Amino acid sequence: MTDEHETAETSTPDDSDRVVENTPGRGEKPEARPIEPAAPEEFGLVQVWWGDGKGKTTATMGMGLRAAGHGYRVHMLQFMKGGASSVDAVRGEYNAIAALPGFSYENLGHYGWHGMADGSDEADHAAQARAGLERAHELLDAATNADLEAPIPLEADPDAGVHMLILDEILYAADRDLITPDDVLELVDAKPPTLELVLSGSHERPEYLLERADLVTRVEKERHPIEDGQRARKGTEF
Repeated sequence: MTDEHETAETSTPDDSDRVVENTPGRGEKPEARPIEPAAPEEFGLVQVWWGDGKGKTTATMGMGLRAAGHGYRVHMLQFMKGGASSVDAVRGEYNAIAALPGFSYENLGHYGWHGMADGSDEADHAAQARAGLERAHELLDAATNADLEAPIPLEADPDAGVHMLILDEILYAADRDLITPDDVLELVDAKPPTLELVLSGSHERPEYLLERADLVTRVEKERHPIEDGQRARKGTEF
């Protein structure tokens, strides 16, 4: 016969049970499953990725890959990511995205890099950035009109709405006065409540966004091979 003290002890879960209960997946080994259209339960934040280190675009695409793997509809709109003499005409990420259900992209970058002596036309850079801004508003309008609490077909056009919108390098465009910080803030204001909006780019701290974003990550450089003359490498930079 047990007393009350013994009963209380045997009915209390031990530490290992609590760890399993509080662990995503509850301790089950992760495994790949078929991707089916689904709707996120907790999307709706504004993310900002900035800094002088390599990996801002890589990180945002990694998030896009993870979201697409859960069956959420993801789209990436790139500013200022045109061609250059140091990269191939097709970037590896475009091939990968094209093969991944639910993830799509479009590129409105211009050849070369604004402010650099690479033979590119500065006026064209500005025109492309403005076109990117207009396109971003179109995508936000589409998301506002869509039911983001419901699954979206993986093959659907982004104009039918997306759960996550990545505006890659938009902060660089604002830094270089191709668009304005107010333009970026207008996009944040236009975001529907359940859309995850991801903004990336800029070596400069985007002060105008710090109080408006839910997540701000600085990607800081400690060392980069470009300083030793290393050009962009296929498979790591493009």
